Amino acid sequence: MKTLVEFINEKQADFAYASGEFTRLLNDIGIAAKLVNREINKAGLADINGYFGQQNIQGEDQKKLDVFANDCFLAAMRHGGMVCAVASEENDDLYTYENAFSQEGKYVVAMDPLDGSSNIEVNVPIGTIFSIYRRISESGPGTVQDLLQPGVKQIAAGYVIYGTSTILVYSTGYGVNGFTLDPSVGLFFLSHPEMKIPDGGNIYSINEANYIYFHEGVKQYIKYCQQDDPATLRPYTTRYIGSLVADFHRNLIMGGIYIYPGTKKNPNGKLRLLYECNPIAFLAEQAGGKASTGYERILDIQPTELHQRAPFFVGSKAMVEKAEEMMRLYSE
Repeated sequence: MKTLVEFINEKQADFAYASGEFTRLLNDIGIAAKLVNREINKAGLADINGYFGQQNIQGEDQKKLDVFANDCFLAAMRHGGMVCAVASEENDDLYTYENAFSQEGKYVVAMDPLDGSSNIEVNVPIGTIFSIYRRISESGPGTVQDLLQPGVKQIAAGYVIYGTSTILVYSTGYGVNGFTLDPSVGLFFLSHPEMKIPDGGNIYSINEANYIYFHEGVKQYIKYCQQDDPATLRPYTTRYIGSLVADFHRNLIMGGIYIYPGTKKNPNGKLRLLYECNPIAFLAEQAGGKASTGYERILDIQPTELHQRAPFFVGSKAMVEKAEEMMRLYSE
């Protein structure tokens, strides 16, 4: 069985920018994921559940595991020295490294260290999302501008899902591959090669509790999903976990659409562009799917701030295009 490191080394020739440094960066992310996985697995036994007592910049109460995961990934990337700056959901401002080695790092990372952490106490799958860019500044501490690049400039993106098994899924722009952690030996092994999202599906994932606040196009798309039409496998099935990684991972394998739209209360939705929408959109497109705001391609958006939000439609291409059609139709 092929390990994550073996696979990365084997694929180096696929992209011109590849280097041993990039391999070490992905390996550092994998190491941090193993540490987070260990703490999640013993969360019910150790004093790691519950709230940390502070809020992040989004006004969300931080869980102890949020802070632990953030510290793990920041420390792993500091140790590797390949990253000069990190934008994290758990840090108000850009996190930069003071050591000279890291300041010469070629990469910057945007991450959500623990997506879906509100589900920790109820043993629902949660995850880590990461996005990697080449820095655009010359040297020294990374800058905010290094992170404010459109998603199309990503050189790699991925997520880790901590569930019944722990799986790391990533892409460097040459397809999507998944690796399952074997805890007995502490290694990620290739388990899901060349992942492709079905072009169509029969699952839609959305928090319908916000229905009264949705744009009319979203409401009409939900009605479309619920209509009886065997030729198009409708009515579709609703599956909503409340963890972006878990919902997307299921739809990536089985086919489906995930929607977190803008609402009357939150016109730009609640998902963050840099470290949630962009990396998931990158993976979706690499797997043959599509990601959109409902009107435009996610990866084409020029970010203006680290914690910028965006409406998000992602999944099977035909399903996303149908949702876009409804959005345009009911915007006229």
